[in-house]
Amino acid sequence: MAHSWRVGGRDLSLDPPLIAGVVNVTPDSFSDGGMFLSPPAAIAHARQLLNDGADILDMGAESTRPGAEPVSADEEWSRLEPVLDGLRELRNEGAVISVDTTKLDVARRAVEAGAAIINDVSALRHDPGIAELAARTGVGLVLMHMRGTPRTMQENTRYGDVAGEVRSFLERALGQAVQAGCDPAQIAIDPGIGFGKDLAGNLELLARIGELADLGAPVWVGVSRKRFLGDLLGTPPDDRLAGTIAASLEAVRSGATAVRVHDVREMRHALTVVRAIQGRREAA
Repeated sequence: MAHSWRVGGRDLSLDPPLIAGVVNVTPDSFSDGGMFLSPPAAIAHARQLLNDGADILDMGAESTRPGAEPVSADEEWSRLEPVLDGLRELRNEGAVISVDTTKLDVARRAVEAGAAIINDVSALRHDPGIAELAARTGVGLVLMHMRGTPRTMQENTRYGDVAGEVRSFLERALGQAVQAGCDPAQIAIDPGIGFGKDLAGNLELLARIGELADLGAPVWVGVSRKRFLGDLLGTPPDDRLAGTIAASLEAVRSGATAVRVHDVREMRHALTVVRAIQGRREAA
């Protein structure tokens, strides 16, 4: 299991696990679409997430909810640019910014504007040049499993062995990034909970996170407010906090080293309590 993650010239410790706070600069994300579309609202939200204990701000300007339609690179960047510019002071103070994009042009501009991580939900399938960008600049790179695109991914959620197939996919993506010149220490992997999986597949993946951790890369998991939690609990997105924390803690227990959440303060508290209990157990 990885103990640190190299992003933008520094090593982030993975003990305790990292918390990435979600900043959706979109009108149509499934949970908070439109809430932080204006730059002032997004900047204020990002500052609050850092105050709440986020290690990373994960910013996205194109929705990846099931059925979402793509936006152009120019539109995506027009949403991101003023927010990244408004966070310059925080970056200078050490804030780590991740940008969720599959487009090389957006990724390049984001890195030039100070992003330290590119979170590619297509795992280089949309634009392999992102790996070369990461290799050249030293930024962190998240590679996520997804079938198809956000618009089509829920059309086929059947697997023979979901964890085995996801592991093989991510192993190939890791190899592709390394072949492009990335240092393995730069790369994290994400099983893509909710991306082309049904309820059973999502639960199976979470139960078998350790099989992904065996690949040696940090494992980034995002379950926050997702539909499978609603299927289990019968609740809307804004009433899935308890499910988010439970699933995130189970993922960490199984080997995840970074969790991506909307509710950073509550996640930080939960991890602090679990870590304190584990410390007592190890000392006994």
